[in-house]
Amino acid sequence: MRSRIVPLLLLATLSGTLSSQTAPYARWDHHRVVLDNGLIHRTVLIHDTLGAATVTLELNGIDRNYVAVDRPEYMEKDDQGDWGQTHRYRKAPPPEEFGFCLEGQYFTGRGQWRVQCIEEAADELQGKGVRLTLTSKDRRLHDLTLSITYLLYPGLPIIRKKLTFENNGIHELKLEAVDVERLNTAWSETQTVLLVNYARQRRIGPYLGNWDDPLVVVHDIFNSRGLVLGNETPGVTKRTAVNLDGNTVTVGLTYPDQDYGFRKWLKPGQSWDTPWTFIGLYRDSHDPFAVVQGAVADFVRKHMGIRLAKIKNKPVFVYNTWVPFQDRIDETLVHELAEAAAECGIEEFIIDAGWFTLAGNDSSVEKTWFKQCGDWLIDPCKFPRGLKTVFDHIKQLGMKPGLWISLGTVAKTSKTFAEFPQYWVRDQEGEILFLHQAGDPDNASGCFSTGWPDHMREVILKYIHDYGLAYAKLDLAVVTSPYTYDKRISGCYAKGHLHKDREEALLMSFEKLYAMFDQVHDSAPEVFIDCTFETVGKLQAIDYAMCKHAEGNWLSNFYEPTPVGNLRVRHMAWWRSPAIPAASLVIGNPRMDDPDAILYIKSLAGTLPIMLGDPRKLSRATRAEFKRYADWLRAMQDRYDYMMYRQDLPGFGEPVAGAWDGWARINTDTRSGGIVGVFRHGAVENSRKIAVPGLEAGRRYRILSAPEGKPVATMTGHELMNKGFVVQGDKLYDGWLFEIRRLP
Repeated sequence: MRSRIVPLLLLATLSGTLSSQTAPYARWDHHRVVLDNGLIHRTVLIHDTLGAATVTLELNGIDRNYVAVDRPEYMEKDDQGDWGQTHRYRKAPPPEEFGFCLEGQYFTGRGQWRVQCIEEAADELQGKGVRLTLTSKDRRLHDLTLSITYLLYPGLPIIRKKLTFENNGIHELKLEAVDVERLNTAWSETQTVLLVNYARQRRIGPYLGNWDDPLVVVHDIFNSRGLVLGNETPGVTKRTAVNLDGNTVTVGLTYPDQDYGFRKWLKPGQSWDTPWTFIGLYRDSHDPFAVVQGAVADFVRKHMGIRLAKIKNKPVFVYNTWVPFQDRIDETLVHELAEAAAECGIEEFIIDAGWFTLAGNDSSVEKTWFKQCGDWLIDPCKFPRGLKTVFDHIKQLGMKPGLWISLGTVAKTSKTFAEFPQYWVRDQEGEILFLHQAGDPDNASGCFSTGWPDHMREVILKYIHDYGLAYAKLDLAVVTSPYTYDKRISGCYAKGHLHKDREEALLMSFEKLYAMFDQVHDSAPEVFIDCTFETVGKLQAIDYAMCKHAEGNWLSNFYEPTPVGNLRVRHMAWWRSPAIPAASLVIGNPRMDDPDAILYIKSLAGTLPIMLGDPRKLSRATRAEFKRYADWLRAMQDRYDYMMYRQDLPGFGEPVAGAWDGWARINTDTRSGGIVGVFRHGAVENSRKIAVPGLEAGRRYRILSAPEGKPVATMTGHELMNKGFVVQGDKLYDGWLFEIRRLP
């Protein structure tokens, strides 16, 4: 997501009067910036004694400040509760606005900052606001210019923010511990409940987030309101903290004392942008999760710049060869699997590990896929006619072809390893370090803070342009690994790379990785990149940074058959969405030859459905049944674009054994309808009433069962939300899909 800046001269004569040369959502004078899009309001003061500070953060139409201040004109008034109790609001110095450590010394907005200029700011996704450029009277900051960009979006109580650091001196500067947002709350920490870990787990007390916290909700119980903290920083370098000191909330990058501390070395004349963060406000809700599937989901879908929003054709049913074949694949097997998969309605066919070999094809080298990475040559023993004929066959069957490729793993016996000695990750002693698996003597990892991403880009583009590759499953560790527990096995310690040290390599490698994804998309805009959790770097990890550069994330490797496996699928989908777009969730490894595989595809319809197994084993009747569901999913996607949406069903919680669970995927922009999934997982009740949110109250909708389209009921949107319809089934483990269709 690119932002643009439109300079305006800051006039010293504007004393006390907000500029008439205003951006649509911002106005300012020489000591004050007011951000307001009609829903959310934020006032930032810049003063010699105060520094830079947010003094009002509120929703329009209600006189309630969400931040604590000590200035009477901005302070909250104490409340008298219904039971006679008095709720006192926090009185404190205004928030510190931002924070960072420069050359080992910590600075915040509470300093001698002065305005250098104020400019309009905008992005390509309807964001509009302001860029505030500051310098400091503190001589320790003499060589630094700091800019703050705030963006607001139409119809949303969301403010996005980033910092830009510029080194104006002649010496390198070490930057660490960056808090892009550094705020407080007007309410007490004892009246606070947090939603953490993809906003699905409740916490009380101080909280330090990690890679599983792209989104945190800070809820004021007494006033039924709260603050959303969004962090677009990649992987293990993200840090969101709440009330570690009983007062402060921060969103930004990791500190030096953490396992994966962020560091940036700013060279003379260099400018660097932090990742974006965002905050959001809500009120009049006892349910803090409502904002996640409301304003946050709308912002992510429409304005964050996620890749899913940019591709026209989203797959609704994908097959992958990994289970049960692993690397035991060849041309004959792939042809047979493709023909069976096509009969089942599969749209994209992915050949996983095992299709490649090393240059020279040394017979002394162990032939497992893990020892063959690096040269990315087609194995002539397995595919004597190459992959072109295989891909052509897949396309003739009506499917798009895909391949598994490891982004960073290189066998030491490969030609590539010998050709590029300068590219490999090294440890503290300068020895080759394999990031994915500790102690592996046979493999190396390519460092993405070198020319390595350029090399891998060309590998991927070759298979796109020469063979018609449409889906790239890009895998294994490039910065950190889910399978190593020594935190020193991360980043890169090599000298002579673009990074200066291991700490700088952490974020820089993510930046270079995602820039490479963007370059692939520039050349092939419709290619689906599946960036696995192993590449993101932690177990079942996915975040906003990845979603802005890759369409999907192979999120898991579940091997259990039904009924255990399908519950794990639905639970993982519930856990990660809707904070993360559900269509980004590629949940492996459900098998098409499972005894109850149709229940699997129903469960997977709440995500991006991907299945594995051996479809050759399926009867003609089972293949036809798969095809009916696949055709139904395609028709629903074409009609509603449901893949861009997901909501919880009212009254249904976390999927667990002995209960019912479910989800909705209603197009809340058009309100034309969508799909609903409902599941009985060992519950004693044989029926449940299903309420569906997100529809037009006064319009009539028809509920139709899948895949046959049999009418179940006709109700208004109001009735569907407040009365619902009944689902009944006699099996202990079962699932149902429905279309919700708006009538003319």
